[in-house]
Amino acid sequence: MRYPASEKLEIIRLVEQSHQPVKRTLEQIGVSRPTFYRWYDLYRRFGEAALEDRRGGSGRVWNRIPNSVREQVLEMALDEPELSPRELAIKFTDERRYFVSEASVYRLLRACDLITSPAFIVMKAADEFREKTTVPNQLWQTDFTYLKVIGWGWFYLSTVLDDFSRYIIAWKLCSGMAASDVQDTLDLALEAAGLDEVNVVHRPRLLSDNGPSYISGDLAEYLARKGMTHTRGAPYHPQTQGKIERWHQTLKNRILLENYFLPGDLEAQIDAFIGHYNHRRYHESLNNLTPADVYTGCGQTILLEREKIKRRTMKQRRLLHNKSAA
Repeated sequence: MRYPASEKLEIIRLVEQSHQPVKRTLEQIGVSRPTFYRWYDLYRRFGEAALEDRRGGSGRVWNRIPNSVREQVLEMALDEPELSPRELAIKFTDERRYFVSEASVYRLLRACDLITSPAFIVMKAADEFREKTTVPNQLWQTDFTYLKVIGWGWFYLSTVLDDFSRYIIAWKLCSGMAASDVQDTLDLALEAAGLDEVNVVHRPRLLSDNGPSYISGDLAEYLARKGMTHTRGAPYHPQTQGKIERWHQTLKNRILLENYFLPGDLEAQIDAFIGHYNHRRYHESLNNLTPADVYTGCGQTILLEREKIKRRTMKQRRLLHNKSAA
């Protein structure tokens, strides 16, 4: 399958922008790694002109998105400017029942000056961690982060995140970072997960850093009573708790756009954003599903439905092309 130089360039920029590994991004847009790195090497050495395909060919005209659909994509992009091209493509496919790829949305927004290219270089990295969780409630990550309320001082958000799905199971806004606050958050998590009233063979394993509240004897006794094991990350290595650290960054990027003068206002904003994060925000690392989709076991059904929509859309485009060419 041949791509014009402009499309190759947009794919390169799309990969540069993605926060997930190069391999996974390329799998989603249907380009092989050898092909991409050949383009990327030519682009780095000789510029955009080197991406021109000097062989003849008629191109992929049949697969062009109809103008009416392009207008709908642009309308959604203008209505919800906070969505990335990836999120916009998935949301459009799910809601309008018509498949558009991330690369196509990116090119369309780029052509309309609705997006800018990142200014960094693609780095090759491992595709995934060696030891992965395989089901929800197998490993919970927990940590504190701090947030300020003007006139009141600092408050500390304690969160329990499911490692497999990235679902925020429970949270509590605290005035300190005591072991009792961790226990309260875990009580909320066990209740929300339905594990406080049933006996299960394998309790969630807890992953945390080495903060005073996590190494305390009180927490150790609490976890022993609950039948939970505890793993702590290596000192000065926050990457071990990378998913919850990334959650903190995502949360702060959104809610710290405003100042808060009452703790209740801050709690309301946190609650609203967690609802959005769990149920509406598509995650690249979850195959563009929401944490709730994965945590509740609906993910595979949604992915199969998206694949049906994609095949149906491709068939419609080909039929339209053949009809216009007749």
